[in-house]
Amino acid sequence: MIIKILLLLVFFATMLAIGFICRKNSTDVNGFVLGGRSVGPWVTAFAYGTSYFSAVIFVGYAGQFGWKYGIAATWVGIGNALIGSLLAWRILGRRTRIMTQHLNSATMPQFFAARFGGNSLKIAASVITFIFLIPYTASLYNGLSRLFGMAFNIDYSVCVIVMAVLTGIYVIAGGYMATAINDFIQGILMLVGISAVVLSVLGSKGGFIASLDGLARISDETVSTTPGIFASFFGPDPLNLLGVVILTSLGTWGLPQMVQKFYAIKSEKSISKGTIVSTMFAFIVAGGCYFLGGFGRLFSDRVDIAAGGYDSIIPAMLSGLPDILIAIVVVLVLSASMSTLSSLVLTSSSTLTLDLLKGHVVKDMNEKKQLFIMRFLIVVFVAISVIIAIVQYKQNVTFIAQLMGVSWGALAGAFLAPFLYGLYWKGTSKAGVWCSFVFSTVVMLANMLVRSSFPALLQSPINAGAFCMLAGLVIVPVVSVFTKKPDKKLVNSAFACYDKEVMVHQSVSLSDEGEGVA
Repeated sequence: MIIKILLLLVFFATMLAIGFICRKNSTDVNGFVLGGRSVGPWVTAFAYGTSYFSAVIFVGYAGQFGWKYGIAATWVGIGNALIGSLLAWRILGRRTRIMTQHLNSATMPQFFAARFGGNSLKIAASVITFIFLIPYTASLYNGLSRLFGMAFNIDYSVCVIVMAVLTGIYVIAGGYMATAINDFIQGILMLVGISAVVLSVLGSKGGFIASLDGLARISDETVSTTPGIFASFFGPDPLNLLGVVILTSLGTWGLPQMVQKFYAIKSEKSISKGTIVSTMFAFIVAGGCYFLGGFGRLFSDRVDIAAGGYDSIIPAMLSGLPDILIAIVVVLVLSASMSTLSSLVLTSSSTLTLDLLKGHVVKDMNEKKQLFIMRFLIVVFVAISVIIAIVQYKQNVTFIAQLMGVSWGALAGAFLAPFLYGLYWKGTSKAGVWCSFVFSTVVMLANMLVRSSFPALLQSPINAGAFCMLAGLVIVPVVSVFTKKPDKKLVNSAFACYDKEVMVHQSVSLSDEGEGVA
């Protein structure tokens, strides 16, 4: 117990110290929201990864999908690394950094307003962001109750309040830079923690080969009658597994708190290095989480799905580990939750302040007032998330947990296609953007309210969210072709940033010298 408490105290003290050290970087809006666009590759890559993977992934999704799909759940982690990290950095990273700086936009709603014209898109995007990030923020505390109960026997409410207060303090003090540096430290803890946990859990069952053999011997006729299905390549339900891969991987392309990491990249070299680091981080953390969850059925003697739900699987797998490893797991899950929480509350407060309140509700808002309101709203968002999390836990309200899946689908479904096409295609129209906003928001809200009316495949919020993302990629160009063309002057002005000539080293681009030699 002493070791556990000491680890937590050191962890919390480090987070707070970094927050106060970074105060000098958050004296203006650009510094507070984007770190002055001067964040290096390792810090940016880890900030991206730790915002991506929270306790929801480690405790909830890894346990749930590992139980449903067996070892094939590892495909979710592979998809997160290749699509959610590698392709996201390659396709979005450079262009996002260039165009957002050119348009002077610090948030995704600001980008939509500057790129497509008019404040209506900015207001709509900020409202969607505000509404759907709140339940996502509250869901981050899911799973902490069981782990803290197992490790410390501490009341869940105390755990939630302490975590939220400490996160709020370092974000308010140091802004984006404090969040990014803390994410880097938390990311290292996540890498070490998940590696140690996977090796220890599989070791408790005789190692990888013995664990895989044991998994192959498990059968569940309610899922599949195929022998060894949970140790197979694609598992018992490849179609629904694909929906999980799409939602959790492609979704990052449209989530404001994820895309915003590209706004703050320092240089070209940072993008190249950050792509590699972020992808490897995702392979280890996400791949490790889902790989571990795939062996959950080996611990079925300790798990009661009917009583504890899927969130009880991972804690049950960890319950037999030595105290020092349990302490590492607690710090791992805290790191995952605090890093994502800090990113979400910073995104929510900056979006609401800069895109909804500034110039609309509060006409005269100087820089000092903007910073004050953003810091105040961080307190509000953290408080709301704590209240929702405690009410959900005490009253056993499953509605909020379900809303988390809906919020991810609505945000990524609404924003992914307009943002992607906005970076690459001059023909993207404002009407196409509006259709994407409305379609995904309506579909995901309908999925929550009248789920039984949906086709069987789309009754799952995960599949519905994946459908909205893919549908947006079709809706935006089709609507753009048949509606009013965008203003040519506005479009040319936005895309002018890509035409600027820069000098690069020959290692990046070959010179034309020596051409004509046969």
